[in-house]
Order: sequence, then structure tokens, then C-alpha cells
Amino acid sequence: MFNIGDLAVYPAHGVGVIEAIETKSFSGMESTFYIMRILESGMTIMVPKKNASQIGMRNIISSDEKNTVYSILQSADSTTTPVAWNKRFREYTEKLKTGSIFDLAQVLRELYLLQRSKSLSFGEKKMLKTAKSLVVKELAIVEDLAETKIVSKIDAIFNCASTGE
Repeated sequence: MFNIGDLAVYPAHGVGVIEAIETKSFSGMESTFYIMRILESGMTIMVPKKNASQIGMRNIISSDEKNTVYSILQSADSTTTPVAWNKRFREYTEKLKTGSIFDLAQVLRELYLLQRSKSLSFGEKKMLKTAKSLVVKELAIVEDLAETKIVSKIDAIFNCASTGE
């Protein structure tokens, strides 16, 4: 599925590079692992090759898919979210775990719009920051732009949404 040097996305951690593919022996059984370094944190993780797709590890989105991400962010339609912050938090946590950038974009949009009308809980603020960071990192790689440029583009989307432009 992946080769050394490939960029991949690991759910809830973001974009990483496959630095090695190694076979290790545990309890007499051999397994092959992707050794992946997460770009944002520098953390190195071992992902069992046979479980990579099941846990949501995926390729970076295509240029066409990036347009879908921007469409989601620009969408005025807000999905129905539970009123209680803890129910919203659980729902959004499940979306983050999928590893889908489209789910991340939905969470980012929902929380960004929600914070305009009410104060977010500490957990929701942290989740907003995480979702934004993960979306920004992947879009920056796809568009070959600095992350600050992507942040500006996303902020402009939400600023236009607040003014109705």
C-alpha cells in the first residue's frame, strides 16, 4: 500500500512520511510494520501493514479532493449537532477518528460556526484547534503552499461566512 518516502495520513495524528518498512518478531510471530514519522510532532509510530487500511491510514488527498474540502468549509449548511456539549464532543471525536479529511472539514466548520453563537467548552476548543491543524497540514502539502497561506484561506472563508458575502 505504501512505500518508503510516501506521505500518508494517520487518523488523529495527521500527515507523516513512511521512513521504513520493517519486519519484527513478537511472541514468535512475524509482522511487517510501516515506520511512520508524523510531520507535525516528529513522533514515530509503528503501524502494522496488515491493519493500515482498517485503522484509517490513507494517502494524501488529490487536487480534486481538495476542492471538496473547501466546498465543505464554505457550506452554509450545518448538520444537526446535539445541543449538549458532551454529545457534540463524542460525535466530533468519532469523526476525527475516521481519518477522513472530509469529516475533519465538517468538524472544523461546525465548531467554527458554533463558536460564533456560544462559548465552546475547553474540549471543543482543543478539538477545533486539532481539526484545523490537521486540515491545514494536508492542504498545505497538496497545494504546495505554506501553512500560513492555508490558514489565511480558511480564515477568509469563515470571515466571509460571518458577513454573508
